[in-house]
Amino acid sequence: MKTPVELSHASRLVNHGPTVLISTVHEGRRNLMAAAWSMPVEFSPPRIAVVIDKSTFTCEQVHATGRLALNIPCRLQADLTYTVGSVSGRDDLTHGQDKFTRYNIASFVGPILGLPLVEGCVAWLECRVINEPHTQQAYDTFFVEVVSAQADDRVFAHGRWKMTPENLDLHTLHHLGAGVFAVPSETLQGRMLDSAQ
Repeated sequence: MKTPVELSHASRLVNHGPTVLISTVHEGRRNLMAAAWSMPVEFSPPRIAVVIDKSTFTCEQVHATGRLALNIPCRLQADLTYTVGSVSGRDDLTHGQDKFTRYNIASFVGPILGLPLVEGCVAWLECRVINEPHTQQAYDTFFVEVVSAQADDRVFAHGRWKMTPENLDLHTLHHLGAGVFAVPSETLQGRMLDSAQ
């Protein structure tokens, strides 16, 4: 059955790719936010488009440094992801601590850019911003080039995701709206159709 979808909800039809946690650091202040809109745009060099609302503290830090990291959270981190996506890094000034400290989020330092990376995620990408002022200002969209990438080999190996019932807790999160996430609980192998002749 086909039902019309309001255009204001149209992006939700294609926006269930993996949620990312964007981490930044500027002048010693770390920050972390969740973002649902990111996608690859180039294979080599690897480039990604990510939407970061211009009103966010993360956006300020990205503009100041030209760097960000994309951490790919898993099922075990749904609460963390929802929390850091729901509070502003500016609030940290009031509390005197960043989100990492406030919510006891373990991290390690990225190998190339020294960005804070979130422990427990299933993949980490350090990125440099490609300067595109128009898309950043008009569409809140940043194009970034990946300069280092790591993944948990229990769920990503040999260039492919391997999501099975045995590693369910490590499946990626896909934001459906209002703090509701889905995880890819089943994978299947497609086969080539016979051509109709």
